[in-house]
Amino acid sequence: MAERAHPYSGRPEAATHTWLTPPEIISALGRFDLDPCAAPEPRPWPTADQHITLPANGLNIDWQGRVWCNPPFGRHTEAWLARMADHGNGIALAFARTETAMFQRYVWPRADAVMFLAKRPHFCRPDGRRATGNSGGPICLIAYGWNNVAALMESGLEGAVVRCLRDSAHQVTEQLSAALTTN
Repeated sequence: MAERAHPYSGRPEAATHTWLTPPEIISALGRFDLDPCAAPEPRPWPTADQHITLPANGLNIDWQGRVWCNPPFGRHTEAWLARMADHGNGIALAFARTETAMFQRYVWPRADAVMFLAKRPHFCRPDGRRATGNSGGPICLIAYGWNNVAALMESGLEGAVVRCLRDSAHQVTEQLSAALTTN
């Protein structure tokens, strides 16, 4: 059997987990209290008031307030979405892999809404430079808490917001109306 090349051999820049969320996405969503898996210092723009970086494990700290979470993609993403679902107040960014066990466990039954971005974003390198290629797959923003659903809907980002109907339609309408009036 012939030896196969490593999947990142043609794209060495893809072998890192340090990809910054484009600043226009962060600014469109409003202020966050915590980013538990933030890029290391120096970072070119803040994603939250408090940043947890390696070697600290953001999964093992106490999460407070509104959380922004752009976790490492791949097999690590599920643990971050599980933690976000338990916390219940924030927005997570992930590949829009709606058929995966991760989505079935921590998004559809536990999130309040998902925004499917209209275009694949270009993430940024740790120094702030925009990547030459886009994300390579569809991206979504997952809202936990109705204030975060409202933030998605008012963000001006191109895409479609889909509610996760874990509550009755009547409760959903009341909660969304209340969230929109407070933002």
